[in-house]
Amino acid sequence: MALEAARIWAERAFFCLDRQGAFRVALSGGRTPELLFRLLAEARFQRLPWDKTEVFWVDERRVPYDRPESNYRLARELLLDKVPLARGRIHPMPTGSGEPAEDAAAYEALLRKTFPGRAWPGLDLCLLGLGEDGHTASLFPGGPELAERRRWVAATRSPKGVAGRLTLTLPALWASGLRLFLACGREKSAAVRAVLGPAQPPMLPAQMAWRSEGRKVLLLDKQAAGPAGPARHKAAAGDV
Repeated sequence: MALEAARIWAERAFFCLDRQGAFRVALSGGRTPELLFRLLAEARFQRLPWDKTEVFWVDERRVPYDRPESNYRLARELLLDKVPLARGRIHPMPTGSGEPAEDAAAYEALLRKTFPGRAWPGLDLCLLGLGEDGHTASLFPGGPELAERRRWVAATRSPKGVAGRLTLTLPALWASGLRLFLACGREKSAAVRAVLGPAQPPMLPAQMAWRSEGRKVLLLDKQAAGPAGPARHKAAAGDV
């Protein structure tokens, strides 16, 4: 699964480089992307256009960057410190103001400066996970942020682990060029079935993120896919 995800990353990066001269990607945290980050840091992927890549985040836990729970720390240690990517092209979500709404507004301002004049950010790739409760990014079942249709970034609360979070909103995710979902582990299989099954309200956040229009790919390992085994679900037209 991780190797297929790395292949999609590389294909998308070169496609965007040819089309617009840059590749803008938003990362997520948790256990699932760890192997992908390690793969991308290997020598075989050093030829990727890192000097034209700009890195943002889908979501972040509101902890200092040196804490083990930090999504930024995970990506920095496993990937970003190991590839020729300039520090000025790495944009972690702010977590230190003490005011969640202030941090969310600051990151939205950064995105709006990066994508001027757009209704929603034009990220080329959003890397997304899938929680066993059906959450994705830091959008949780029943959260008021699921109804947000104006802001690009919101402060949220997690029912488990680090409570304070920042996250891109659903419309910001929907606007990305490609949503790449990764799910591994038997505990994710029920959520996978819900995402791919009939749309019955109330929909889970991952269902809402998956079912909108646009290019999207869901990669599963054997345990998350269930009896069918490892799978790739693609709902897109044209180039990845």
